[in-house]
Amino acid sequence: MATGELVHSTPDHVVEDFEHGIGVARTASGRLSVAKEYTPPEPGLPFTPVQLARLDEALTLASRSTSIGFSVYLGDLGEDPRDRAQELHAGIGAASSHSVLIAVSPGQRKVEIVTGEEAARRLPDRGCNLAVMSMVASFKEGDLTGGLVSALRMLADQAGTDTRA
Repeated sequence: MATGELVHSTPDHVVEDFEHGIGVARTASGRLSVAKEYTPPEPGLPFTPVQLARLDEALTLASRSTSIGFSVYLGDLGEDPRDRAQELHAGIGAASSHSVLIAVSPGQRKVEIVTGEEAARRLPDRGCNLAVMSMVASFKEGDLTGGLVSALRMLADQAGTDTRA
């Protein structure tokens, strides 16, 4: 106990300390044991506003330059990550044929890239595998945003510009 603290003792050795409030007990050695309620921190968003802007820009540029729709899913992929990623890709709707989904489950340490029928013609498996390896390397360094942005750039480069335009 520091000099100058006001402490009031009660018969059961529970102490009300103006600095710590109720929940303080004096131990046999004279020290104060302070009990505090633990409140877990609120779950935060995985990205800061700046990171979201970087990711949005990468998605926009990749989609514009290739005419392929790129999407990113971040979350749990369940027991069968590949099947879940394919379900999410199918959920894109009519545009899924010309779309690519990058699905990342950090908790499961899983990454899946699903390409639609038309998008797969311009994005071979080899190019997708290189993008996955790039993401994994960044993720290991704790750079989720950088890994996604890098993968989007790699996939867009691999797909090239839209020849139909």
